Amino acid sequence: MRQRAHIDKPLALLLFMLVSGGALIFASAAFGLLARGSENISSVVFNHLVLGVGIGVAALVLASTVKYSRWRSAAPYIYVLALIATALVFVPNIGMEFGGGRRWINVLGLSFQPAETLKIGAVIFAAAYFAAVHPRIQSIRYGLGGLLGILAVPSAILILQPDIGTLGIVIAGVFAVYLAAGAPWRHVLVVLCIIPIALGVLMLWKPYIKDRVVTFIHPSQNSLAEGYQIRQSLIAIGSGGLTGRGFGQGVQKFTYLPEPMGDSIFAVAAEELGFVGGVFIVLLFLLFALRGFSIASRAPDLFGGLLAVGISSYLGAEAFVNIAAMLGIIPLTGIPLTFISQGGSAMMISLASAGILLNISKYSGAGR
Repeated sequence: MRQRAHIDKPLALLLFMLVSGGALIFASAAFGLLARGSENISSVVFNHLVLGVGIGVAALVLASTVKYSRWRSAAPYIYVLALIATALVFVPNIGMEFGGGRRWINVLGLSFQPAETLKIGAVIFAAAYFAAVHPRIQSIRYGLGGLLGILAVPSAILILQPDIGTLGIVIAGVFAVYLAAGAPWRHVLVVLCIIPIALGVLMLWKPYIKDRVVTFIHPSQNSLAEGYQIRQSLIAIGSGGLTGRGFGQGVQKFTYLPEPMGDSIFAVAAEELGFVGGVFIVLLFLLFALRGFSIASRAPDLFGGLLAVGISSYLGAEAFVNIAAMLGIIPLTGIPLTFISQGGSAMMISLASAGILLNISKYSGAGR
């Protein structure tokens, strides 16, 4: 009698710890917004906990029950729909502009960031494509050409919004799939040469990108403007010391720290939980990514392995880019902290992606 497949228990435990612990950190950060007298606190909390965590967990459960191989035939349609949804931000009366970018659409009175769907949509399509052309991946046409072709339209849409942070995550996920599929190193070096050139062009075209890079190099020059967020983040993290001020006892979230429930939520956690708590959060994300790669190595087919690599890479990259930005290791990107930061659409898509990864684990043997 065939043994029933089970999800990977270590991965499920890591997910539970990240989501449940993240909800507690979010609740603590929300008090900072409440103390500031924000009038939209109820809608923010509803959007995150109900639409993000609530619907996200339902999406995770559903995705974990759908056999991952079914996503292969649907990959082109998912990718195209994600592109169309992301482009809807430019349609009048549908797209919403906030903070100098058009990144949201209004659906039945609720805001949604469609670029989140592009992260998983591009990864699914890349996994299906490179699994199909694997015997010819050494060629420029099918290998490097395929990679650039997959990234071309998402790059154009996200640069026009602009949302360079999300573009970086999409590139990270798709590039990881390309590497795992057996990309030749000479083509990889070409890509690594293209990236800094493209970044330089973007710095000339989009001045705010140049401002962030300059602030990263010389943070003290703009400490009350572009450098304010990173300065306050470092103060919060540093004041946490070894063991932190205590859960809920952080100070920076009440007045000084911008976006305490969004980009800066790691700084809130580090101030309250200290160096020990911050390192524990980093370890959780590291173990999550490594477990995902372990599942990928045991996947029963190439598509499943590439899909697991892509999902693990893009979710892990989101987390480490956010944490690195809050520590001043890289320029600020606006990328949320996976499973923790405020954001209904981001949380929902991240949990759905994790559900696909859990389904792959059923057939990899990693969870038995």
